[in-house]
Amino acid sequence: MSPRRLLACVGLIAALAAPALAARTERNHWPVRVSQLNAAGETTSWEGAGPFLFRKPAAEGGVSTGFRPFYLQTKNDRGEITQALFAYPLFAYAADDTTFRWSVFELIKRSGPKNGAAAPQLTSRDPDLFEVWPFWFSRQDPSDPENSYKALFPIRGEMTNRFGYRRLGWTLWPFYVHSEKRGATTTSTPWPLVRTTRGTTSGFALWPLFGWKNGPNDSRERFYLWPFAYNNSKPADADAPAGSPATQQVGVLPFYTREQSAGFINENYAWPFFGYTDRTAPYRYHETRYFWPFFVQARGDDRYRNRWGPFYSHSVIKGYDKTWIGWPVYRQARWTDDNLTQTKRQVLFFLYYSLDQQSASNPELPHANKTHVWPLYSRWDNGAGRRQFQLFSPLEVFFPNNDKMRQAWTPLFALYRLDQPAPGYAHHSFLWSAVSMRREPERSEFHFGPFFTLERDASKKRVALGNGLVTLTRGSERSGWRLSWLEFPSKRAQTSASTR
Repeated sequence: MSPRRLLACVGLIAALAAPALAARTERNHWPVRVSQLNAAGETTSWEGAGPFLFRKPAAEGGVSTGFRPFYLQTKNDRGEITQALFAYPLFAYAADDTTFRWSVFELIKRSGPKNGAAAPQLTSRDPDLFEVWPFWFSRQDPSDPENSYKALFPIRGEMTNRFGYRRLGWTLWPFYVHSEKRGATTTSTPWPLVRTTRGTTSGFALWPLFGWKNGPNDSRERFYLWPFAYNNSKPADADAPAGSPATQQVGVLPFYTREQSAGFINENYAWPFFGYTDRTAPYRYHETRYFWPFFVQARGDDRYRNRWGPFYSHSVIKGYDKTWIGWPVYRQARWTDDNLTQTKRQVLFFLYYSLDQQSASNPELPHANKTHVWPLYSRWDNGAGRRQFQLFSPLEVFFPNNDKMRQAWTPLFALYRLDQPAPGYAHHSFLWSAVSMRREPERSEFHFGPFFTLERDASKKRVALGNGLVTLTRGSERSGWRLSWLEFPSKRAQTSASTR
């Protein structure tokens, strides 16, 4: 993929379909209905009652309709519902050819195969699930009964492959809890006070007084008066040279902690305020901390940190360059990923947010960027001529990757919106199309609701009052204007006008 094409696909443009480049027009009966028509005079999308009612083409075929923000749905080209939102995020439904998923505030969730569809290969992220957090958990896997379970919290239940555990179960929680991870089974009676571990790891704990574990490869863990004193020994990392000693961790909080392994030592005094880190392998790095986290100095291979918090901080970690000024007032980060150099700037996290992207191999190419000035506006530019602007925009900065929130809520705040799909093509909309303007290379139109319309192209100019009750038309062959009454453009007339 070329850098120019890559910049055009970086995902910075809002997911509201921009006008197509073919000639098109608008039929404005605001506030009842405002329709967008294609070159054949066919309605491609419309909005009614301001931004509330709508119908538009879906991004991957099909059509989206709804009554924002209460109910929205998307159907594919076969007429099947692929998404439905009710007062999102209260309720959300999604489906593909074989599976479905719905949730209520992500607390009540159901997913599984659609009726009549072949059962898909189930995974831990997309199984046949029904959950009512935090009380009921169930999973059905016909291909592997051991992966199926039903659990009622806190009464009784056992789950498999959830929350990082191979098995996790309880009876009258917290009086009896058992868990299995990496071949070690831990039983708590009650949790977390008395714990016994058997299997690949053995141990016992009377929390918070003391506890011990002995694991494979001579690993060892001890704690006393948790979390104040501990003494651990862990096997060297898998990428450490053969014969490397184990990692040792000791601490008596808040007085002293130390972690030491081959080519690495980290010590803290009056934890966590004063200390240092020194590493010689697999890379070189030295860090000194003076009243952490405020004053930190570090240097190393591909690493640099200079922090005088909260006034100034600058770090470079493996090419990720980050600067804070007057934390949390101003933050700037710069990094390169997949041949894109990205620069992010923020003021107070969300009051001002900008992300700029450019080709790393050819910086002369146009930049792509998006900017949010909360709650005033959001601006998008993909660097290939497509631009969008919206006034006001209180949600985009908080939900940058949430397309459901963008569909249900963002249009409600669009007092003014600009869509420019390419240079020379632009659509301006004020007060949800109460006033709208469209400009194309050989055509333009202006609408003030149903009251006043001005259209012009290479062959004629047309002024209409009341959507055609009274019209004035001037053609290229005429020297003057012609007055007409009750001239409502038909579908055929609109087709002719839009293709002149």
